[in-house]
Amino acid sequence: MENMNNIENESIVVARELSKIYGSNESKVIALDTVNLTISKGEIVAIFGPSGSGKTTLLNLLAGLDVPTSGQVFIDNQEITKMNEEEKTRFRAKNMGFIFQFFNLIPVLNAVENVELPLLLNGVPISESRKRALELLEKVNMANRKDAYPSQLSGGEQQRVAIARALSTNPKIIWADEPTGALDSKNGEQIKKMIVELNEEFGTTFVIVTHDTTVAHIAHRIVRMDSGKIVEIEELRRL
Repeated sequence: MENMNNIENESIVVARELSKIYGSNESKVIALDTVNLTISKGEIVAIFGPSGSGKTTLLNLLAGLDVPTSGQVFIDNQEITKMNEEEKTRFRAKNMGFIFQFFNLIPVLNAVENVELPLLLNGVPISESRKRALELLEKVNMANRKDAYPSQLSGGEQQRVAIARALSTNPKIIWADEPTGALDSKNGEQIKKMIVELNEEFGTTFVIVTHDTTVAHIAHRIVRMDSGKIVEIEELRRL
């Protein structure tokens, strides 16, 4: 038991017997089937599999965006499956960042305003929020586009702003759902390189859902899924 405690103390994410079932009787669909997974602090993990394999369901349950049918999720030793929606929203705002396939930037805000928004929502003073946002845009090579609106940015530029936004609150973990899915190969390569560099610089944990093998291979481990189950975990490189 002591060994298990030691393992979990080094972990940022622990999922135990996690299941998600939609519908009932003849229409029952098992989207996730008794999954157990531990993710270490500072790790990049790729959740990999074909469409319908359960990878996005797993991400949503781990991030507290959806509620499991059964099982538990612990983030940084706190059980989010016991929290109500308001508690989960507050917890996510302080501890998590999100990167989406289609960027999800707010169209009426320019780049720096998009990046500073999570900080303002967390009560950080505007002068401090602006300073942090500008620093992060510099990190992702977007400082020269700080006043541009999403409609004026290419897909690759929008995703770099989205990454800066995800990092703005200095989260413990960033969830990325197909982060290169809407990008061409050149921009996709830049985003993959950026994720690795930011992980190494800040020690932020990244959990990436992908069906792209080239994206999966930037990870420390690949969690392969099929039919709602983890079928293999491949270790690529040590932390």
